[in-house]
Amino acid sequence: MSKKLIKWHDLIGLGLIDLFKCSNFEVKTEQNMSIKPQYVDVLIISKSNGKPLDNLPDGFEFLTDHNILTYKSLNESLNQWAIAEVLGHYVSYRKIVSPKDKLLPESKFQIYAICTHYPQKLLGPENKLGAGIKKIKAGIYKISLPFIKPIIILVLSQMALQEPNALWQLFSGNAVGFEYGDAHYKWHDPEDKSLLNQLYHLYLKEGVHMSYTFEEFHRDYTMPFIESLPIEMRLKGIPPEEVFKQFSPDDVFKQFTPSEIEAYLLKLKKETH
Repeated sequence: MSKKLIKWHDLIGLGLIDLFKCSNFEVKTEQNMSIKPQYVDVLIISKSNGKPLDNLPDGFEFLTDHNILTYKSLNESLNQWAIAEVLGHYVSYRKIVSPKDKLLPESKFQIYAICTHYPQKLLGPENKLGAGIKKIKAGIYKISLPFIKPIIILVLSQMALQEPNALWQLFSGNAVGFEYGDAHYKWHDPEDKSLLNQLYHLYLKEGVHMSYTFEEFHRDYTMPFIESLPIEMRLKGIPPEEVFKQFSPDDVFKQFTPSEIEAYLLKLKKETH
């Protein structure tokens, strides 16, 4: 069976899972939005038991009980159709989580659309935003139109270079943001840091010029990450004979007592006769 191809959507979902780990929010990916199994590429962030995060990334100050997110990566467009889709998912999800006889109030839900670059066709020129669109602060916009649930737009390439935004910077679409995120994002689970390797390669695949060469990235990230893992994880999947090749016979035999060595030699002798 071939390995699943890792996509931008997978990585930002896993990044958000790490961000909210052990907090009062839970992240779900590939949410089932219908009675018939139909998994859609949206993220759900919902209230749960846990400790609130001290410093949320910009835009997440609007989080409420149920939050529906759509994400458009480097070469994807956040357009009117994408907004129509996420509104449809909001309607379906609201029905799913509400009691049968009464919908949960609209105030319990927030819709997010996250994109890498400023969506000019959707919002209009930055110096003349379209009707019902308001800039809240750098990288954060709000769409408020009649009969439509207000939508928060997060433009990751415009987010302020501040530590709470470190995760956003990793997905900002440029080398400066990636390096800032790498230096400042504090991973809740050290194993999740392996996402950086896949993210770096996605940037290269998209043709983004990274000031980090692969050799520098390997030196500054890959080796320190491997060294941070427990010994059993570092050795997982490596055949014993390959491990022993790295050591001299003296180093190997020093790990055993004379009686253990004698017992093993006696066993070999019996097996060869």
